[in-house]
Amino acid sequence: MVSGELSTMLPQEGGPQLWVKTALGSKWGFVVAWLLWVQMFPGMVMVASTLGPLLGNTFGNVELGNNHWFVLGCILVIYWIITILNLKFDMAKVGGNIGVWLGVYIPVVIMFVLGVLAAFKVGLVSNGYLGDFSWSKAFPDLEHIDSLKYLAGITFIFVGIEMSSVYMPRLKDATKNYTKGVFIALIGLVLLNVINAMLVANVVPDGKMELANITQPILIDCQILGLPEVIGNIFSFMVFIGVLLQLSAWVTGPSKTIIQVAREGFLPPKFGFHKENKYGVSRNVVLTQSIVISLFALLYGVMDDVSAVFLTLTNATTVIYCIVYILIAVSLLKMRKKHPEFERPYRIGKNGNGLAWVVSCMLIFSIIVVVFATLGTATLSDALLVAAITVVMFVIPLIINHFKKDSWGIEVEKSLEEK
Repeated sequence: MVSGELSTMLPQEGGPQLWVKTALGSKWGFVVAWLLWVQMFPGMVMVASTLGPLLGNTFGNVELGNNHWFVLGCILVIYWIITILNLKFDMAKVGGNIGVWLGVYIPVVIMFVLGVLAAFKVGLVSNGYLGDFSWSKAFPDLEHIDSLKYLAGITFIFVGIEMSSVYMPRLKDATKNYTKGVFIALIGLVLLNVINAMLVANVVPDGKMELANITQPILIDCQILGLPEVIGNIFSFMVFIGVLLQLSAWVTGPSKTIIQVAREGFLPPKFGFHKENKYGVSRNVVLTQSIVISLFALLYGVMDDVSAVFLTLTNATTVIYCIVYILIAVSLLKMRKKHPEFERPYRIGKNGNGLAWVVSCMLIFSIIVVVFATLGTATLSDALLVAAITVVMFVIPLIINHFKKDSWGIEVEKSLEEK
């Protein structure tokens, strides 16, 4: 809803960066652009960490897929191959929607169908995460809050939904249809994830969940249904290819934002972030993010619990993104006061600013709950690691902006003109 109003009021290219820049100034616009870029560092490692288990399961070797050194090797080797390919070729033309179908849509359907069939055959598995059913389990148990450590991971499912607002100008009746469409999408997303999560939790033994191994419930379902394990092998290979194609798209996608702010003079010209090759890829940006992502991947070398590292990286990505959402919420309120004259094809509340305040405060409050629940239920070392990653990534753009020089923009312009 917040993004809906901001995007129809400021429909130009730029998205969250433009919204925050217009409301809070260029410094905070730069911070948002930076955060949207750096959140992919732990995020890409988290996604790439599924490659090891998928590759191991493809060849029927589950133990190999769960070996933290094997996972680390897969991340480093595969991600650098993808990086080099994106620098040498126009990889934007490769894959297209195939990655989404192989990595998301088809796996979700397979998990759902096998999960339902397994549930019909054996009912509720007593030693599974669900265990025996009771109505009390349908509500949070405040005496046992350990499960809240997964709250950021659940929130991560919905991260990025604000980008749907870019399509609002195409809607006939944005005020009516956008809100309806978003809530329908949210309900569908929640139901799909909750149902699949319950089907997975029913068959996976309590305490044995492998967060980075999407094939685990498929193999268990095949055992229950008496189906050949080759189904799990094919499933793993298919998702492996899908994740590869999606990673390739993400190598260059988020970097576009940082290239733009570099061309606006927010980064030192010597970084070379403003330069692009003939495929529209900034060599320096892509290599920088690959180096940092490799450093994040080293967590799999110092921690032998693949699931624990996966959860830590997911939490770090979500918390960083939450800062962006706070700035977006504040920007909405600031724009109501700063530019009440701007046309708003979609507006939260027909009159006054009361509803806008309620929605923005609810968003900020929800973020605070997610962050504190995540850090408060994690181990001290994990909480400190997530907090440290977030603070460092947030402070860096503020330091760069503090030392920003007017000459940076001039030098960048000269460099682009010479090219």
